[in-house]
Amino acid sequence: MPSTSSRAAAALVALALAGTPAAGCAAGGNTSRGASPRPAAVTSPSGSDCWRAGTSGDDWDDWDSWGPGMGPGMMGPDEACSWGPGMMGGHYWQRGDGTPVTTLDQARQRADAFADRLDLRVGEVMQFSKNFYAELETPGGELATEILVDPADGDTGIEYGPAMMWNTGYGMHVGGQTRTRISPDQAQDRALKWLRDRGSDLAAGEAEAFPGYYTLHTLRDGKIDGMLSVNASTGAVWDHTWHGTYIATSEH
Repeated sequence: MPSTSSRAAAALVALALAGTPAAGCAAGGNTSRGASPRPAAVTSPSGSDCWRAGTSGDDWDDWDSWGPGMGPGMMGPDEACSWGPGMMGGHYWQRGDGTPVTTLDQARQRADAFADRLDLRVGEVMQFSKNFYAELETPGGELATEILVDPADGDTGIEYGPAMMWNTGYGMHVGGQTRTRISPDQAQDRALKWLRDRGSDLAAGEAEAFPGYYTLHTLRDGKIDGMLSVNASTGAVWDHTWHGTYIATSEH
């Protein structure tokens, strides 16, 4: 019988072969929140937000394509979402202690514990109605990746979506030779066009550069409404439909 590590490695290869989403594949969650198929509350990455093997790039806006584990029998429940280059060592997933996370300070503590494992540090932390979000930075201050903290139990891991599939430094395709063809200003323009094409009157904020992609806030009357990411090579836009309503931000 194959070892757990062998099965995990096979799952990682299957995910890598699946490729990344095509331009415009993202859901319009922030432009039509009521129509989003996203469940009412974000669950632990070991639950219904894991990516199901066999999902194509055209299915990334279909939340029914995310299910428990990477496929029946492939991995145990504790390993189901240990995605990324540290998958077999579990470096990209940290289980909480079951204590609810209700404040930005508590979320930062969980993010700090996770960042230490990657020799990174925590920058901005944001609270949404469905989860806490944090940016991780290198010791030199460069943006490295994005993570989520589950408010229900403190589970912490690499954010699904662009941070998992587009990040060439800390994601599924680590080491990929992604050429940065799009500048931050172009990414902002691309995000704004994406919003306008969908009838949204939201503005696009400043584009922040992560390895292989940009993330920016969507703004309504100058206030944060949500997030979008733009692939630095292809210009594809990915709407972060999983956050819910913005509540507050804690800077460094």
